[in-house]
Amino acid sequence: MTVTRKAYRAAILHSIADPAEVGLEASHEYYEDGLLVVDDGRISAVGHASELLPTLDAGIPVEHYQDALITPGFIDTHIHFPQTGMIGSYGEQLLDWLNTYTFPCEKQFADKGHADQVAKIFLKELLRNGTTTALVFGSVHPESVNALFEEAERLDLRLIAGKVMMDRNAPDYLTDTAESGYAESKALIERWHGKGRLHYAVTPRFAPTSTPEQLTLAGQLLKEHPGVYMHTHLSENLKEIDWVKSLFPEQKGYLDVYDHFELLGERSVFAHGVHLCDEECQRLAETGSAVAFCPTSNLFLGSGLFNLPQAERFGVNVGLGTDVGAGTSFSLLNTLNEAYKVMQLQGARLHPYKSLYLATLGGARALRLDDRIGSLRPGNDADFVVLDYKATPLLDYRIQQSNSIEETLFVLTTLGDDRTVRETYAAGRCVHQR
Repeated sequence: MTVTRKAYRAAILHSIADPAEVGLEASHEYYEDGLLVVDDGRISAVGHASELLPTLDAGIPVEHYQDALITPGFIDTHIHFPQTGMIGSYGEQLLDWLNTYTFPCEKQFADKGHADQVAKIFLKELLRNGTTTALVFGSVHPESVNALFEEAERLDLRLIAGKVMMDRNAPDYLTDTAESGYAESKALIERWHGKGRLHYAVTPRFAPTSTPEQLTLAGQLLKEHPGVYMHTHLSENLKEIDWVKSLFPEQKGYLDVYDHFELLGERSVFAHGVHLCDEECQRLAETGSAVAFCPTSNLFLGSGLFNLPQAERFGVNVGLGTDVGAGTSFSLLNTLNEAYKVMQLQGARLHPYKSLYLATLGGARALRLDDRIGSLRPGNDADFVVLDYKATPLLDYRIQQSNSIEETLFVLTTLGDDRTVRETYAAGRCVHQR
């Protein structure tokens, strides 16, 4: 097999640790004139160009980007593929929004042709925005997940997805049964989990739409298939929390419902967690479960403000989620802009190095994939993005005033969006070029 080696030269920045644990300066590596060397889809070296260029054999191509920054590919830890066509839907909070917009939109995914078409649009949007890995909700239909995995396999993306399990409190056209949800999920796991760079997530929509029987079988799937993920919603909206209490009066809280059915664990990711008590944070940390922080959708649906400092205090793994379609952008740069404001409203600060961590290595840790993605460590998959300092006239002008990489990074996360992403690479292949 011929070895394909290529190098990429630009400013390079990546997280190597959580700033909350090691401090700001020890949390990242920065090379003002850096070189990233890729062999067969994996990173083989990263460092100063002056040190690495002399080690390369003559004839190895070096792509040199001027006025650009290379970072790891972004990681979206919560997004809904079937909601692509209803992004930006007006006027409701969570429960009414689901009934008015979401469920009718998801109905269309019983049609494999429709699912195929949206899968192409959805993955193209992710890559256009520099997202190289995502944890994705399908619809209740196995067709939706097959369509998404087929397109992700074609592009050799690292993707995690699952069929929604939902056997009550939803329209008849969108419900499965405890038994069919189990059987369809099992068949999808056997077909897709571990194939190429694909992984499966057992996906009960949220506690109110699953019977105790279905949640029991979701737990059974996790036991039968160690290594699969569990992906659901938690404590997003106050009315939702009250509804959960009325449906599960014997449990002491929302998280305890999932705990009771043995759905917490190292590959369990709970979207939102806006209204968590200290005891719930403690339990998430003890079980190695993660939370997806979705600031854009929390603001859009009026759900509340995620308390990142509380999660940090208990050592809860936190990733970042766009939560399209309640989130209004596929861009994690745009999402970090909203995250900064969510923190400001609580009298806290989101440092640019923490932002970088949340969008890359933090997401990888939340997904237990930090040995493969999330940083530019040698041995990792070559999933990275090239960010253009001159993407817009305003960005160009503002970055010229910047005195440090820290300031530049903050400007990118405040003014940046899909236009900022010049190129996206997955496993060493260019999968998007602006």
